[in-house]
Amino acid sequence: MESTNILIKKAKIVDPNSPFNQQVVDVWISNDQIVKIGKNLKVKADEIIDLKNIHLSPGWFDLRANFCDPGHEEREDLESGIHAAIFGGFTAVALSPDTYPSINGKAQIEYVYQKAEDFPVNVLPMGNISKNLEGKELSEMYDMFQAGAVGFSEAKNSLNNAALLKLALLYGKEFAPAPHIFCNESNLAKNGQMHEGVTSTTLGLKGIPALAEEISLLRNLHLAKYCECPLHIMGVASKEAVKILKQAQKDKITHSADVAWCNLLFTDKTTQNYDANYKVLPPLRSESDRKALVKAVINGHIKAITSDHSPVDIENKLCEFEQAQFGMIGLEAMFGALGLLREEGLTLEKIIECISINPRNILNLPVASISEGSWAELTLFDPDLEWAFEKEHIQSKSKNTPLIGQKLKGRALGIINKGMLVLMPT
Repeated sequence: MESTNILIKKAKIVDPNSPFNQQVVDVWISNDQIVKIGKNLKVKADEIIDLKNIHLSPGWFDLRANFCDPGHEEREDLESGIHAAIFGGFTAVALSPDTYPSINGKAQIEYVYQKAEDFPVNVLPMGNISKNLEGKELSEMYDMFQAGAVGFSEAKNSLNNAALLKLALLYGKEFAPAPHIFCNESNLAKNGQMHEGVTSTTLGLKGIPALAEEISLLRNLHLAKYCECPLHIMGVASKEAVKILKQAQKDKITHSADVAWCNLLFTDKTTQNYDANYKVLPPLRSESDRKALVKAVINGHIKAITSDHSPVDIENKLCEFEQAQFGMIGLEAMFGALGLLREEGLTLEKIIECISINPRNILNLPVASISEGSWAELTLFDPDLEWAFEKEHIQSKSKNTPLIGQKLKGRALGIINKGMLVLMPT
């Protein structure tokens, strides 16, 4: 709903950039701007929000999601993906270019913006690094950037062409943020179904070795160092990869990295009953890998947590494990799932940093602050609310998640963006 004048009562601010961080205050918003912050504000408002244990942060930003539009609208389209984002508390989503056709030029960028402009979520397309994601020729990066592409990625494709990556790094350095690269040496990972380890051997499934990630990561970081260009690493999944990132930081190789929420929660043992809902890329690895990833987020070696929202229709999921496609939806339940990790030392403040502030920094985008005079792009949430995630909570067209029936901790209560307020049904 549109509401030009909103008063939020007794909200605890979670924003390290705000002078009101960790304070409980009233926030008055008028005409898409934060006008006043203080105690017991007396103002006339069209909408007064007074909810138990309400917290307020800059709007959550998902660094990677696939809305499958155009090409596979039976799995997801822009509208259903936006509704999934709203339910999950996201005010902005960066879209993977892995559509059909993929995001190759100005026309595809404009298509996304035009279809999403009337919704209270900023839907921000990433462009291909190579034409048609084929890894042969450089895409029209500059034209796409001028049209509104927020960055460039090869999606989950292995960019084995080192010369092309070198060219993309050097060419994009002048105008674009660091390219987003998925590290997975395709020849080592070929036909792999899950993490290579004891569980894959027991199940008789071909494994994807952590070595495939590590070799590719080392090569890509060396290229970034050679070109003196920054690089963003997508979907870190192994403890050895974390060690490589730590060493790269010591070697002063400019980089950032993200991890998908599911790799922080689950391990390869969850696939023991051949449940294809746990079949994701990068694969769920061992418990020691999972713990290393959580620690890397806590220590700041991994800067962002993504939903890696990857809808897959039932025909391609509810089948034999080896035939099932990789992917798990995550927008609706990600925050509640991350809340379960607070027992492992992942603080609420660190979660907000990784799903709100750092993703924008990675893409060189402005970061809204909860301060007077700032624009109002906000997420309202209760970090302590315990709830069960059920099928009716899924807004996506696809249902490929193992979380149905699971107890979660923390839930979005609403979002404010583009002058619009959306509150979740209680």
